[in-house]
Amino acid sequence: MNLNPYHFSMKVQGIDVHYELYDRHSSKPVMVLIHGFLSSTFSYRRLIPLLMNEYRIIAIDLPPFGKSEKSLKFVYSYRNMAKVVIEVLERLQVKKAVLVGHSMGGQISLIAAKENPELFDKVVLLCSSSYMKRVHPYLILGSYIPYFHLYLKQWLAVQGVWKNLCNVVYDRSMIDQEMMDGYMQPFHDDRIFMALTRLIRDREGDMDPFELKKIETPSLLIWGEEDKVVPVSVGRRLSKDLPNATFYSLKQTGHLVPEEKPDYVSERIFNFCV
Repeated sequence: MNLNPYHFSMKVQGIDVHYELYDRHSSKPVMVLIHGFLSSTFSYRRLIPLLMNEYRIIAIDLPPFGKSEKSLKFVYSYRNMAKVVIEVLERLQVKKAVLVGHSMGGQISLIAAKENPELFDKVVLLCSSSYMKRVHPYLILGSYIPYFHLYLKQWLAVQGVWKNLCNVVYDRSMIDQEMMDGYMQPFHDDRIFMALTRLIRDREGDMDPFELKKIETPSLLIWGEEDKVVPVSVGRRLSKDLPNATFYSLKQTGHLVPEEKPDYVSERIFNFCV
Protein backbone atom coordinates (compact mmCIF):
# COMPACT_ATOMS: atom_id res chain seq x y z
CA MET A 1 0.00 0.00 0.00
CA ASN A 2 1.22 3.46 -0.88
CA LEU A 3 1.13 5.64 2.24
CA ASN A 4 2.00 8.76 0.27
CA PRO A 5 -0.54 10.33 -2.10
CA TYR A 6 -0.16 10.74 -5.82
CA HIS A 7 -0.63 14.45 -6.58
CA PHE A 8 -2.51 15.38 -9.74
CA SER A 9 -3.94 18.45 -11.41
CA MET A 10 -6.92 18.26 -13.76
CA LYS A 11 -8.24 21.04 -15.98
CA VAL A 12 -11.93 21.49 -15.10
CA GLN A 13 -14.02 24.39 -16.39
CA GLY A 14 -10.81 26.01 -17.61
CA ILE A 15 -8.95 25.98 -14.27
CA ASP A 16 -6.48 23.58 -12.63
CA VAL A 17 -8.06 21.51 -9.86
CA HIS A 18 -5.64 19.71 -7.55
CA TYR A 19 -6.48 16.32 -6.08
CA GLU A 20 -4.66 13.61 -4.16
CA LEU A 21 -5.06 9.91 -4.83
CA TYR A 22 -4.26 7.21 -2.30
CA ASP A 23 -3.81 3.59 -3.45
CA ARG A 24 -3.84 4.46 -7.12
CA HIS A 25 -4.39 1.00 -8.67
CA SER A 26 -6.70 -0.42 -6.05
CA SER A 27 -10.00 -2.15 -6.75
CA LYS A 28 -11.30 -1.03 -3.38
CA PRO A 29 -14.46 1.12 -3.16
CA VAL A 30 -13.88 4.83 -3.70
CA MET A 31 -14.20 7.46 -0.98
CA VAL A 32 -14.07 11.17 -1.89
CA LEU A 33 -13.04 13.79 0.68
CA ILE A 34 -14.24 17.40 0.39
CA HIS A 35 -12.82 20.00 2.79
CA GLY A 36 -14.40 23.11 4.29
CA PHE A 37 -14.07 26.88 3.91
CA LEU A 38 -10.53 28.32 4.22
CA SER A 39 -9.21 24.76 4.31
CA SER A 40 -7.79 22.08 2.00
CA THR A 41 -7.06 18.36 1.79
CA PHE A 42 -4.72 19.00 4.75
CA SER A 43 -7.73 18.88 7.09
CA TYR A 44 -8.07 15.14 6.46
CA ARG A 45 -4.45 14.26 7.28
CA ARG A 46 -5.39 12.37 10.47
CA LEU A 47 -8.40 10.60 8.97
CA ILE A 48 -6.94 9.34 5.69
CA PRO A 49 -4.49 6.83 7.26
CA LEU A 50 -7.42 5.24 9.10
CA LEU A 51 -9.58 4.95 5.99
CA MET A 52 -7.15 3.95 3.26
CA ASN A 53 -6.94 0.31 4.35
CA GLU A 54 -10.50 -0.14 3.12
CA TYR A 55 -10.97 2.59 0.51
CA ARG A 56 -9.34 4.15 -2.48
CA ILE A 57 -9.19 7.78 -1.33
CA ILE A 58 -9.61 10.80 -3.61
CA ALA A 59 -9.15 14.11 -1.77
CA ILE A 60 -9.98 17.25 -3.76
CA ASP A 61 -8.87 20.84 -3.20
CA LEU A 62 -11.93 22.90 -4.08
CA PRO A 63 -11.05 26.07 -5.99
CA PRO A 64 -9.71 28.51 -4.86
CA PHE A 65 -8.34 26.59 -1.87
CA GLY A 66 -5.30 24.43 -1.28
CA LYS A 67 -3.24 23.85 -4.41
CA SER A 68 -6.11 24.43 -6.86
CA GLU A 69 -6.02 27.47 -9.13
CA LYS A 70 -7.20 30.81 -7.74
CA SER A 71 -8.94 31.99 -10.89
CA LEU A 72 -10.89 35.23 -11.22
CA LYS A 73 -13.01 33.75 -14.01
CA PHE A 74 -14.36 30.73 -12.15
CA VAL A 75 -17.89 30.89 -10.71
CA TYR A 76 -17.48 30.12 -7.00
CA SER A 77 -21.02 28.98 -6.29
CA TYR A 78 -21.64 25.82 -4.29
CA ARG A 79 -23.46 24.26 -7.22
CA ASN A 80 -20.53 24.95 -9.52
CA MET A 81 -18.10 23.47 -7.00
CA ALA A 82 -20.33 20.39 -6.79
CA LYS A 83 -20.13 20.16 -10.60
CA VAL A 84 -16.33 20.24 -10.32
CA VAL A 85 -16.40 17.28 -7.91
CA ILE A 86 -18.71 15.32 -10.20
CA GLU A 87 -16.62 16.07 -13.30
CA VAL A 88 -13.36 15.05 -11.61
CA LEU A 89 -14.90 11.70 -10.64
CA GLU A 90 -16.46 11.11 -14.04
CA ARG A 91 -13.15 11.76 -15.77
CA LEU A 92 -11.46 9.35 -13.35
CA GLN A 93 -14.12 6.84 -14.43
CA VAL A 94 -15.53 6.47 -10.93
CA LYS A 95 -18.92 4.79 -11.06
CA LYS A 96 -19.80 4.74 -7.36
CA ALA A 97 -18.36 6.57 -4.37
CA VAL A 98 -18.87 7.43 -0.73
CA LEU A 99 -18.77 11.22 -0.42
CA VAL A 100 -17.38 12.80 2.76
CA GLY A 101 -17.75 16.54 3.32
CA HIS A 102 -16.64 18.72 6.22
CA SER A 103 -18.26 22.10 6.95
CA MET A 104 -18.73 23.94 3.62
CA GLY A 105 -17.71 20.69 1.93
CA GLY A 106 -20.74 19.04 3.51
CA GLN A 107 -23.14 21.41 1.78
CA ILE A 108 -21.31 20.91 -1.52
CA SER A 109 -21.53 17.14 -0.97
CA LEU A 110 -25.28 17.37 -0.46
CA ILE A 111 -25.67 19.34 -3.68
CA ALA A 112 -23.53 16.80 -5.55
CA ALA A 113 -25.64 13.94 -4.18
CA LYS A 114 -28.82 15.74 -5.22
CA GLU A 115 -27.48 16.48 -8.72
CA ASN A 116 -26.07 13.00 -9.34
CA PRO A 117 -27.61 10.45 -6.93
CA GLU A 118 -26.45 7.50 -9.06
CA LEU A 119 -22.80 8.41 -8.46
CA PHE A 120 -22.92 8.60 -4.67
CA ASP A 121 -24.36 5.70 -2.71
CA LYS A 122 -23.64 7.24 0.72
CA VAL A 123 -22.83 10.70 2.10
CA VAL A 124 -20.93 11.48 5.31
CA LEU A 125 -21.43 14.98 6.71
CA LEU A 126 -18.97 16.27 9.31
CA CYS A 127 -20.30 19.45 10.94
CA SER A 128 -21.82 20.36 7.58
CA SER A 129 -22.70 23.91 6.63
CA SER A 130 -26.52 24.09 6.63
CA TYR A 131 -29.30 26.69 6.39
CA MET A 132 -26.89 29.57 5.77
CA LYS A 133 -28.32 32.45 3.77
CA ARG A 134 -26.49 34.27 1.02
CA VAL A 135 -24.21 37.03 2.31
CA HIS A 136 -25.79 40.44 2.90
CA PRO A 137 -26.31 42.51 -0.28
CA TYR A 138 -24.23 45.33 1.20
CA LEU A 139 -21.23 42.99 1.46
CA ILE A 140 -21.75 41.81 -2.11
CA LEU A 141 -21.89 45.45 -3.23
CA GLY A 142 -18.79 46.24 -1.18
CA SER A 143 -16.86 43.46 -2.89
CA TYR A 144 -16.86 45.58 -6.07
CA ILE A 145 -14.89 48.34 -4.35
CA PRO A 146 -11.35 48.54 -5.83
CA TYR A 147 -8.79 46.67 -3.72
CA PHE A 148 -11.53 45.05 -1.61
CA HIS A 149 -9.37 41.92 -1.58
CA LEU A 150 -6.77 43.84 0.45
CA TYR A 151 -9.37 44.60 3.10
CA LEU A 152 -10.25 40.93 3.12
CA LYS A 153 -6.60 39.99 3.50
CA GLN A 154 -6.20 42.42 6.38
CA TRP A 155 -9.30 41.09 8.13
CA LEU A 156 -8.02 37.51 7.90
CA ALA A 157 -4.58 38.63 9.07
CA VAL A 158 -6.13 40.27 12.14
CA GLN A 159 -8.00 37.06 12.90
CA GLY A 160 -4.78 35.08 12.54
CA VAL A 161 -4.38 31.33 12.10
CA TRP A 162 -4.06 30.75 15.85
CA LYS A 163 -7.31 32.54 16.64
CA ASN A 164 -9.14 30.79 13.81
CA LEU A 165 -7.94 27.38 14.96
CA CYS A 166 -8.92 28.15 18.54
CA ASN A 167 -12.42 28.80 17.24
CA VAL A 168 -12.72 25.41 15.53
CA VAL A 169 -11.19 23.01 18.07
CA TYR A 170 -12.25 22.24 21.63
CA ASP A 171 -8.82 21.25 22.98
CA ARG A 172 -6.38 24.02 22.12
CA SER A 173 -3.41 21.92 23.23
CA MET A 174 -3.66 20.01 19.93
CA ILE A 175 -2.71 23.15 17.98
CA ASP A 176 0.97 22.83 17.11
CA GLN A 177 3.26 24.48 14.57
CA GLU A 178 2.65 21.80 11.94
CA MET A 179 -1.09 22.40 12.21
CA MET A 180 -0.75 26.18 11.97
CA ASP A 181 1.64 25.95 9.02
CA GLY A 182 -0.65 23.52 7.19
CA TYR A 183 -3.71 25.71 7.44
CA MET A 184 -1.75 28.88 6.69
CA GLN A 185 0.14 27.60 3.64
CA PRO A 186 -2.53 28.30 0.96
CA PHE A 187 -2.75 31.94 2.03
CA HIS A 188 0.83 32.71 1.08
CA ASP A 189 -0.54 33.17 -2.45
CA ASP A 190 -2.22 36.61 -2.55
CA ARG A 191 -4.42 35.56 -5.46
CA ILE A 192 -6.63 33.64 -3.05
CA PHE A 193 -7.94 36.90 -1.59
CA MET A 194 -9.08 38.10 -5.00
CA ALA A 195 -10.74 34.72 -5.58
CA LEU A 196 -12.44 34.92 -2.17
CA THR A 197 -13.86 38.26 -3.24
CA ARG A 198 -15.50 36.47 -6.15
CA LEU A 199 -16.74 33.75 -3.81
CA ILE A 200 -18.54 36.38 -1.73
CA ARG A 201 -20.47 37.40 -4.84
CA ASP A 202 -21.07 33.91 -6.24
CA ARG A 203 -21.97 31.85 -3.18
CA GLU A 204 -25.67 31.15 -3.01
CA GLY A 205 -27.42 30.21 0.21
CA ASP A 206 -27.50 26.65 1.51
CA MET A 207 -30.28 24.33 0.40
CA ASP A 208 -33.65 24.85 2.09
CA PRO A 209 -35.62 22.06 3.85
CA PHE A 210 -37.74 21.47 0.76
CA GLU A 211 -34.63 20.64 -1.29
CA LEU A 212 -33.04 18.60 1.50
CA LYS A 213 -36.08 16.35 1.77
CA LYS A 214 -35.52 15.28 -1.85
CA ILE A 215 -32.11 13.77 -1.09
CA GLU A 216 -32.70 10.05 -0.62
CA THR A 217 -29.02 9.11 -0.35
CA PRO A 218 -28.25 7.52 3.06
CA SER A 219 -26.43 10.13 5.15
CA LEU A 220 -24.23 9.85 8.23
CA LEU A 221 -23.98 13.05 10.28
CA ILE A 222 -21.23 13.51 12.90
CA TRP A 223 -21.09 16.69 14.98
CA GLY A 224 -19.04 18.18 17.79
CA GLU A 225 -21.21 19.31 20.68
CA GLU A 226 -18.90 22.28 21.26
CA ASP A 227 -19.01 23.40 17.62
CA LYS A 228 -18.95 27.22 17.55
CA VAL A 229 -19.12 27.48 13.76
CA VAL A 230 -22.07 25.21 12.94
CA PRO A 231 -23.82 24.46 16.26
CA VAL A 232 -24.92 20.91 17.04
CA SER A 233 -28.54 22.10 16.96
CA VAL A 234 -28.07 22.67 13.22
CA GLY A 235 -26.91 19.07 12.82
CA ARG A 236 -29.95 17.74 14.65
CA ARG A 237 -32.22 19.83 12.45
CA LEU A 238 -30.43 18.62 9.33
CA SER A 239 -30.81 14.99 10.40
CA LYS A 240 -34.59 15.51 10.52
CA ASP A 241 -34.77 17.17 7.11
CA LEU A 242 -32.72 14.48 5.35
CA PRO A 243 -34.96 11.42 4.74
CA ASN A 244 -32.31 8.74 5.42
CA ALA A 245 -30.02 10.27 8.05
CA THR A 246 -28.14 8.83 11.01
CA PHE A 247 -26.87 11.36 13.55
CA TYR A 248 -24.09 11.22 16.16
CA SER A 249 -22.65 13.95 18.37
CA LEU A 250 -19.37 14.04 20.26
CA LYS A 251 -18.82 15.62 23.65
CA GLN A 252 -15.82 17.90 24.16
CA THR A 253 -15.39 18.25 20.40
CA GLY A 254 -15.47 21.37 18.26
CA HIS A 255 -15.94 22.03 14.56
CA LEU A 256 -12.78 20.37 13.25
CA VAL A 257 -14.02 16.80 13.77
CA PRO A 258 -11.64 15.11 11.26
CA GLU A 259 -8.66 16.48 13.21
CA GLU A 260 -10.09 16.13 16.71
CA LYS A 261 -11.67 12.67 16.67
CA PRO A 262 -10.37 10.74 13.64
CA ASP A 263 -10.63 7.32 15.33
CA TYR A 264 -14.27 7.80 16.24
CA VAL A 265 -15.13 9.24 12.83
CA SER A 266 -13.44 6.39 10.93
CA GLU A 267 -15.18 3.77 13.08
CA ARG A 268 -18.59 5.33 12.46
CA ILE A 269 -17.88 5.55 8.73
CA PHE A 270 -16.90 1.88 8.56
CA ASN A 271 -20.06 0.82 10.41
CA PHE A 272 -22.19 3.06 8.23
CA CYS A 273 -20.73 1.81 4.96
CA VAL A 274 -20.94 -1.93 5.69
